[in-house]
Amino acid sequence: MTSYLSWVSVIVGCISAPSVGTTNNSYLRPPLWKEIPVVSSLSDAYPPLWKDCPDKLSDYKIENGKYIINFWHYLERQGAYKILLNETAKYFEKFAPENEQNILWGLPIYHGWQYHTGRLADPTQRTDCGHKSGDHLCISVDSWWADLNFYLSAMPFLAAVDSGIMGIPSDNVTLLPPYKDQMSFCFNVSSCHSSFPEAMKKWNEFYQHLKSNSSSFDDLLKYLWAAHVSSLEVAHKNFHNRLRYYSKQEADFGRNWALFVDYLAPSLFPTTLIRIYEFQKVLPTRVLLSGDRPLFISDFTGFQKSVLLALNLLHIVHKYTGTLSFIVWKTFMKSEIARELFLEILEFILHYFN
Repeated sequence: MTSYLSWVSVIVGCISAPSVGTTNNSYLRPPLWKEIPVVSSLSDAYPPLWKDCPDKLSDYKIENGKYIINFWHYLERQGAYKILLNETAKYFEKFAPENEQNILWGLPIYHGWQYHTGRLADPTQRTDCGHKSGDHLCISVDSWWADLNFYLSAMPFLAAVDSGIMGIPSDNVTLLPPYKDQMSFCFNVSSCHSSFPEAMKKWNEFYQHLKSNSSSFDDLLKYLWAAHVSSLEVAHKNFHNRLRYYSKQEADFGRNWALFVDYLAPSLFPTTLIRIYEFQKVLPTRVLLSGDRPLFISDFTGFQKSVLLALNLLHIVHKYTGTLSFIVWKTFMKSEIARELFLEILEFILHYFN
């Protein structure tokens, strides 16, 4: 039992460095970011080019009565998120004004970080897709980050259509396919249900609970994270080979980041606007290169370097304990007191060291 607690301590240390959170009772005891504002206006926390993205379905092309969305264009994919945020805003009014407590904010802000840091660009360098010197709004199908994000954008969006959130028939939206590997993706509600039934089921369950007046904030977080994890499980299997296009440093960061998300999920981290805005500041501001070493990357902040080291340490702990560390961590996070303490530590660290 002593060794179990030791591993728990290591994991808490690893995850605490790069993260932020608040207590599950945040509406009774305001977290630090509510006491000391981190942005002058909520719009300052929005993803890049947010105002240029479509904000209603009619902004997209219509063919044969169907909305056609190019998910391989940054503004169109981000626009799907924007519409999703708009259409679900009414369900979060009871938690805070201006849609700030909408827990779907994590998806577009994280996608905006991918765009801003060049992670949606073609890593093979064979095309100018996504590169600042070329078609910077293009999303490359060869990007590991972009492909994983597809599963966290297409499925949430189409499941929202399917569950009635958008107020249109479920067969009225079609996503354009990439130029290759079409079988690894889905492009409408029916094909997503057919190809990825478990993930779509989880997203539909989230929206059904979202529409229920009896669902608490923690209930919604539980179903959101279940859907999130389910989508990524499939994506990791389908796109692990994409990491070969990157430097070892970037590939390791991608794997370590994915592992970190697995550990973050049981804590029911609240993916609201300000929290995620602060959270993404600790992440690398560009794609890692072969010569990068965490402690000696001159254009990263000290905190960003610490995050890379913490993620490496988490990977080592996970590797040498097998599934034990993760099992212990999930057990630890089943305690509301433990989750609350963990999230308070995360918020404190981010606020004072970011």
